[in-house]
Amino acid sequence: MRPIFYVFFFSLILTSCAKDKNDDVSNDIKISAIKLPAKKMESSGDYDKDSPASSEIQQKIIRQAYLKFETSDLESTADQIQKAIKENKGSVQNDSEEKGYGTSSRNLIVRIPSQNFDAFLQSISKGVSYFDTKQISSDDVTAEYIDLDSRLKTKRKLESRYLEVLQKATKISEILEIEKQLSIIREEIESKQGQLKYMESRVSESTFTIEFYKTIAEKEGVKVSYGSKIWTAIQSGFFGLSSLFIWLISVWPFVIIFSVLVYFIRKRLKRKKQ
Repeated sequence: MRPIFYVFFFSLILTSCAKDKNDDVSNDIKISAIKLPAKKMESSGDYDKDSPASSEIQQKIIRQAYLKFETSDLESTADQIQKAIKENKGSVQNDSEEKGYGTSSRNLIVRIPSQNFDAFLQSISKGVSYFDTKQISSDDVTAEYIDLDSRLKTKRKLESRYLEVLQKATKISEILEIEKQLSIIREEIESKQGQLKYMESRVSESTFTIEFYKTIAEKEGVKVSYGSKIWTAIQSGFFGLSSLFIWLISVWPFVIIFSVLVYFIRKRLKRKKQ
């Protein structure tokens, strides 16, 4: 009986050890198994099944316009544009002025709610006989938006799965590995959230670049700037003379050496003639 008892007892010990080993292996499998779906989803493009189809999401279009035209009165045109901006609930992003020899111009970059695009365009076009440049573009980013939104939802689901495993983890190595993966996933989530917000901002508000200018008559330019031109010419001549004088002072050793050489050469030539 004793040999049979020993054999039975020894088999129980082996079974218990095998069970503990299997438990450790299963824990490691849980950690490694949760990494595989993330790679599979990213590489194969198998996104969240609950993601909205293109027919269920509103079309995302980025609209922009660039306008350039001549005006007879810069101030009144600027007032007209500012009034149109207020009426259409827009905002000025940049405002700059430039004056050249023959023209005076102003450049505005304006953000307007996309639903008011056509109304704003019509308002600022009043009184413009023709546009030197009129460019209107519409960029459909619906597919890009859906793709980005699907990737974001996939990352959020993956984050939830890691958090579930983190609650069940007992080993420090497992906890550290899961937290490392969570940190990477959260960075990707924040990046995609930022991209979505930027895209939504571009879609919700259209950008207008408006450049208008006034041609200054040649006679008017002479009346306004003739005196300043004369004074500028006098100053330029004075500074030119001063620069020449300073240059002569800086090269005086070479002038002396050159003068001495000329003197000796002329003296020698005179002797040869005699």
